[in-house]
Amino acid sequence: MAASRFLSAAAMALALSACATAGPDYHPPEQSVATAPYAQGAFVSGNDAAFTQAPLPDRWWSLYDDPRLDALVEQALAANTDLRAADANLERAEAVVREAEGGRALTTSLTGAVDVSRQAQTGRPLPGVITDNLGLALSYPLDLRGKLRRAIEASESDRAAVEAARDAVRVSVAGAATKAYADVCAANYQLNVTRKVVQLQRQTLDATRRLQRGGRGTAFDVSRAAAAVDASAAALPAFVATRQNGLYLLATLLGRPPAEYPREVADCAALPRLAGALPVEDGASLIRRRADIRQAERTIAGDTARIGVAVADLYPQVSLGSSLGLSGPLENIGKGSSFGFSLGPLLSWSFPNRPVVHARIDQADAKVRADIATFDSTVLTALREAESAMETYARGRERAAALGRARDSAEISAGQAGKLFRFGRGGFLDLLSAQGSLASAEVSHAAAQAAVVDNQIAVFLALGGGWQREAE
Repeated sequence: MAASRFLSAAAMALALSACATAGPDYHPPEQSVATAPYAQGAFVSGNDAAFTQAPLPDRWWSLYDDPRLDALVEQALAANTDLRAADANLERAEAVVREAEGGRALTTSLTGAVDVSRQAQTGRPLPGVITDNLGLALSYPLDLRGKLRRAIEASESDRAAVEAARDAVRVSVAGAATKAYADVCAANYQLNVTRKVVQLQRQTLDATRRLQRGGRGTAFDVSRAAAAVDASAAALPAFVATRQNGLYLLATLLGRPPAEYPREVADCAALPRLAGALPVEDGASLIRRRADIRQAERTIAGDTARIGVAVADLYPQVSLGSSLGLSGPLENIGKGSSFGFSLGPLLSWSFPNRPVVHARIDQADAKVRADIATFDSTVLTALREAESAMETYARGRERAAALGRARDSAEISAGQAGKLFRFGRGGFLDLLSAQGSLASAEVSHAAAQAAVVDNQIAVFLALGGGWQREAE
């Protein structure tokens, strides 16, 4: 009677369990920032002539058309230590997926034991009675409510999120290598500009000394000219340090010690330049491309699947099991009486703990809502970073152009002051003032041009390109 009631209860549990997979099916957030028209459209800052809505190439650094830069970035993507760690994290996530998938496989267990027993009152000597027990058990989960399927789904989404995190590291490494290379070139460029200023001022100093010896100048004029030379020359060591620091950073990005920095880059003196307008596409392409947005979206998917894992604990977990064993005294092993066999469903159900399960479901549901908020925040941050980077770049170009015009005017003014001074129609103070203005304009223009390149790289990083592998 008891056995029939148990079988009836088990059959009812099986019928209830076979209804559907537990938990909600994942769908990308429909009412999120990412789907809003203002997020999908053209960038507000993209109307400037500096930009075009053409597609951004995967290897955006190739737009500079610099073979040395291309080689450095590819070496960094192949040897960078942070990328090696990110690749290892991805391999670990893939192993977790395989582990979850293994939960659906047939499991086996083999047991064996030998017992020696003797009743104390018999007075018989050891060993007494030797009993052998050998058993083989098989179990296959039916996963009627899909708990294992949801767990696999969660692990696959986690793997995709880790892959997106790895891609974000690739973006960072490509951007850092490009910027370090640009810093080296910019430092050499500014170094050369400053050296030309110092050379001009030295010529003025030499001319002033000759005039003093000829009676047309004073010691005060010489000291002021020497001070101008020393003030400009004082900037040279900082540019040398910036260049070396950029080379050391490149070595680190390439997975080398600083002493093994790439010597072939040390003499780069021309700033990287784009041939045309910077391609930015639109907000929709940014959302698709940014690795951090993809990571946030996959996190929602994984945690949504974990709701199903929690919900499945409200229902019985059923598996098919069987066992085969040999048991009995050693002399009876092999006889029919020593064999044992069983086959049937195995039921596991912690129904008294339903409040605990419901609490876990609520936790998982709240986690998904938090993930959606994080996803929206990530999209908003990405859009803001892109807009800000483009605005800074566009205004930086205007500033560099204005400083270029100021440099040209200062150069003309310095030339005129030199002629007036040589012909005795201008004062020495006017000459020094004009050359000082030229020196300041030259240095400011060079720094502004270097900043333009940095701002270009910031735009590329904000757009999120550079993680794609060539094979993909």
